[in-house]
Amino acid sequence: MRPSGRNLSEMRPISIETGVTKHAEGSCLIKVGDTHVLCTATIEDRAPSFLKGSGLGWVTAEYGMLPRATNSRNRREAAAGKQSGRTQEIQRLIGRSLRAGVDRVALGERQIVVDCDVIQADGGTRCASITGGWVALRLAVNKLLKAGLITSDPLVDHVAAVSCGIYAGQPVCDLDYAEDSEAGTDGNFIMTGSRKLIEVQMSAEGATFSRDQMNQLMDLAEAGIDALVAAQKAAVA
Repeated sequence: MRPSGRNLSEMRPISIETGVTKHAEGSCLIKVGDTHVLCTATIEDRAPSFLKGSGLGWVTAEYGMLPRATNSRNRREAAAGKQSGRTQEIQRLIGRSLRAGVDRVALGERQIVVDCDVIQADGGTRCASITGGWVALRLAVNKLLKAGLITSDPLVDHVAAVSCGIYAGQPVCDLDYAEDSEAGTDGNFIMTGSRKLIEVQMSAEGATFSRDQMNQLMDLAEAGIDALVAAQKAAVA
């Protein structure tokens, strides 16, 4: 039995509310159970200097967690004067995951910055950030298309992410904090809407895992991605 009472393959409730901020070109508040992330997308009219003259666009991301997103207060990283290694790792993951679903030629020589701010954390914050970040990106790209600034859609597919792992000896989908903190194996699966793999991060936290278990987690992840993509489609319809 999972701590939440969910079935092994059952996702937490998914909610995506769009248009939650006034100024950003694209925004959403994604809730996956008790993990809540505010995602905004900002269009910049020029690409980074390393792409100047290339005709290619760029999508990047920044990630942060509010001090009381967790059960005890974390010091703001700005107060410490530097980002943690965890923050840098996660925002790089979000950026490269979202870029995997973008035709950078069609985007043109501009940059879209996706900001993901964790309001409340209960496991899977990076996965929720990727899933919600795509929605914010979709809304921002829609504005470029509507304004005639680009002529073809640069988003080639949905991008979503889900965590799966081995908890109490059983493969489970969409780990919350209670499961994540005790999981023998922990994995993050980032895929397109057509189930093409973008990135898989799997590690043995407390016990090694077999090839069969890995395949079971892949099957769970595919079903979880399907549910997340359905929520994305409903949010941007």
